[in-house]
Amino acid sequence: MGHDHHSHDHTHGANKKTLLISFLVITAFMVIEVIGGLLTNSLALLADAGHMLSDSISLLIALIAFKLGERAANYGKTYGYKRFEILAAVINGATLLIVSIYIFYEGYQRLFDPPEVASTGMLIIAVIGLLVNIIVAFIMLRGGDTENNLNMRAAFLHVLGDLLGSVGAIIAALLIIFFQWTWADTVASVLVALLILVSGWRVTKASIHVLMEGTPANVNLENVVQKMSDIDGVEGIHDLHVWSVTSGQNVLSCHIIVDGQMTVEESQQLLRKIEHELEQENIGHVTIQVETGEHPHEDTIMCQAEYVMEEHHHHGHSH
Repeated sequence: MGHDHHSHDHTHGANKKTLLISFLVITAFMVIEVIGGLLTNSLALLADAGHMLSDSISLLIALIAFKLGERAANYGKTYGYKRFEILAAVINGATLLIVSIYIFYEGYQRLFDPPEVASTGMLIIAVIGLLVNIIVAFIMLRGGDTENNLNMRAAFLHVLGDLLGSVGAIIAALLIIFFQWTWADTVASVLVALLILVSGWRVTKASIHVLMEGTPANVNLENVVQKMSDIDGVEGIHDLHVWSVTSGQNVLSCHIIVDGQMTVEESQQLLRKIEHELEQENIGHVTIQVETGEHPHEDTIMCQAEYVMEEHHHHGHSH
């Protein structure tokens, strides 16, 4: 087990544990908030609960995705189930969009006919909600990889949105208590809906980009081509593809043209050099086909080099 693999396993385990705790806390509170929203007649609380629902769905999906992602690759699915994580993010983003549209609609209705809101109850529940969100956000920042993992990031963004939702509900409740501004409840819920809309759109867009095999956000293709072209011995590059299987797993494949006089040993060194350069560019898995200028696709070096490179890949850097 390599060191990288071990550290990946560690963050993976930490992500899972973090998600489970967050999921349980948020789901429990969401139920409280729905009941509270219905009892106090507060749309802001219901909006926040809607956000929390999408949170708990997103956390659950993220958990399932991590679980499925662990399943080994097989002949039917050579990448295993790692893509499920991205599908999950798409579903999650779509849920958010639906929730926000519903709140907009409901808020629009209420502007013309604001109902009585039991503001004290609303305030109490919103304050508890704020505390719950702060705790969960803290757990996620401490325990999970919110920086690089799309799934964890999506879940974390939800929680931040919730946190702001609770703040909105608190301010609305205070305005109703002190100034009898019943419209504050509707305004707060619409603001929450805007937040949900934006984060939903972002998550959906990022996930669809991955599903469309788009170039990963953390890879600069111009740099990649430049670095490869700058290496001695590389005379041309074509059929270049860069994509990501799932968050943090970027893959590159291409054909390179080398001088026909190059020995197998030299072409091996060349490939190792390219691999090393590409690691600096956030690309962890590289497949390169070597061709010579005069006989592309036919030269024996190409077959040997590809075979050797695969061997080298499996055994790790054994020397």
